[in-house]
Amino acid sequence: MTGQRTLFLLLALFAFGGSSVADSKPAPTSDSKPAPPPKDAPHISNEGRVTLIRSLSAEQVFVRKPFPMGRKGLTIKDGTVSPNDAELQMMTAAYGPAAKPGDRARITLVKFKSKSIVFEINGGPERKKKWYEHIEVDGPMGSASPGTPTENTNPRGSFVELLFDNYVPEMTPTQVKDMLSPVLDFHSQSAVEAYLDTIPPKAKEAIKNHQVLVGMNREMVVYSKGRPPQKTREKDGDSEYEEWIYGVPPEDVEFVRFVGDEVVRVEVMKVDGKKMVRTEKEVVLQPTATVAKKQEEEPQPRPAGAPSLRRPGEEAEGQPDTVPGRLPGPPVPRDPRDVPSADPPGAPGGQPAPPHVPPN
Repeated sequence: MTGQRTLFLLLALFAFGGSSVADSKPAPTSDSKPAPPPKDAPHISNEGRVTLIRSLSAEQVFVRKPFPMGRKGLTIKDGTVSPNDAELQMMTAAYGPAAKPGDRARITLVKFKSKSIVFEINGGPERKKKWYEHIEVDGPMGSASPGTPTENTNPRGSFVELLFDNYVPEMTPTQVKDMLSPVLDFHSQSAVEAYLDTIPPKAKEAIKNHQVLVGMNREMVVYSKGRPPQKTREKDGDSEYEEWIYGVPPEDVEFVRFVGDEVVRVEVMKVDGKKMVRTEKEVVLQPTATVAKKQEEEPQPRPAGAPSLRRPGEEAEGQPDTVPGRLPGPPVPRDPRDVPSADPPGAPGGQPAPPHVPPN
């Protein structure tokens, strides 16, 4: 009996010990990235397509790159995003933003192609027809559609396309989310966290500490200090600037000066009367592309036969009397009473001579 009891205790100890050892293994952390699908992965199956559509459709994400409006979206191949940041800034400035870094967006469509998967956000770049817009009713007066497209006539969405070499391989939703991570964030808890991942580390640390650095833009200042209670606009010589004021006495008062979209001066008035002024650039951001204004061109010659409000034969000041390719108009007779004559008084065709007054 004693031997059997000892054997039973040893077996029980081994069983519980094995389970405890197995349980003591570290669980995989959320930071570990899933492995991408291998090169020899099979073609995606119908079940795989359905799984990806169900898992990613209507998914809420945070945007990490600017998405311009229009038919040209973003593409990802082997982890490389195209267009690059400078081109995206130019396209966003020219066509308007469909989503900015830090904005919340929704995946509204997952579409499969032969070598890619397209993920539309916020409705996509093209308007989708309603089901009733595809219906036509035939009658004695001809065919007619019961509904007309009145809403969503100007789509403001965009898309990102995930490209592959030869075909779309079999993969899990987690692997797809990891491939889309350069432009879409599926794990951020707030818009602030998603935005902080898109800016330089120095600016990110300053925003967390609610500080303003020279070189920040307006969006960064709002994330750091909130919207300003007071704003002033003034002019320094030929340049205009805007100043945001944070705090009221007897607290510290901070003056943040913007020229355009960039902070150029930070002035802090301490409670004890000390003044701190910073004008040296403390953080360097990527230049924001703007639509270049068309430079003033030199005046072009007036085309022949262009419409004008002048009477025939009348020329504008500074314009030549004749225009190449156009015959001069007939002279317009003028009233001699309107223009003083150049002839001396009393001469033929001149003004009448004054009456003669005999001397006394």
